[in-house]
Amino acid sequence: MKIEIACFNLESALVAAKSNADRIEFCADAHLGGTTPKKDDIETLIANSDKELMLMIRPRGGDFNYSDGEFEQMKSDIETFKSMKIDGFVFGILKENNEIDIDRNIELVELASPLKCAFHRAFDRTSNLENSLEQVIHLGFKTILTSGLTSNVNDGKENLKKLVDLAQNRIEIMPGGGLRSSNINEINSFTNATYFHSSALVDDSGISNLEEINQLKTLIV
Repeated sequence: MKIEIACFNLESALVAAKSNADRIEFCADAHLGGTTPKKDDIETLIANSDKELMLMIRPRGGDFNYSDGEFEQMKSDIETFKSMKIDGFVFGILKENNEIDIDRNIELVELASPLKCAFHRAFDRTSNLENSLEQVIHLGFKTILTSGLTSNVNDGKENLKKLVDLAQNRIEIMPGGGLRSSNINEINSFTNATYFHSSALVDDSGISNLEEINQLKTLIV
């Protein structure tokens, strides 16, 4: 079983790089729920880490229905970053009704190829768990980061278990949202997921905590 650490700033990412974590999801602007990080910060992280690295592609906070200009920015960012030493991208585009935008997502997945893509917690804004799962699988994503269509993994654990069961190893279901060392054992045993996602924040510093990261990893080994 593995752990991904969501890092909203370079300081957190450099902490995660020294930890026992398996993967880093790198983004910016925690107060916005995560946005695309700066190229300079990505380069610094790559120079100081040998961890698997996923980059958030999100031009702004708020909803996940993007303007034409914002969509072009997402494409441009993928084209810019895919030649760097990274492993994939994290994004998710919805229509105005919060259903998955098939056309735009598949365009980004194809643009990102051969790098892998993860569909982030925009998934939790959708209304039909099973339909959304099948659509994301069909689009070619390798991972879904989700709280089970709720705001946190504790409230969503029933849906997380259902998603893992329905996925049947066709896609990685990664519980995230309020996941800490205090509840990872329960979420692990209840959902049967194999990859977990946490920001490993334990105070108001906004920086991921090294001890918390290593504790998370220890608890799922």
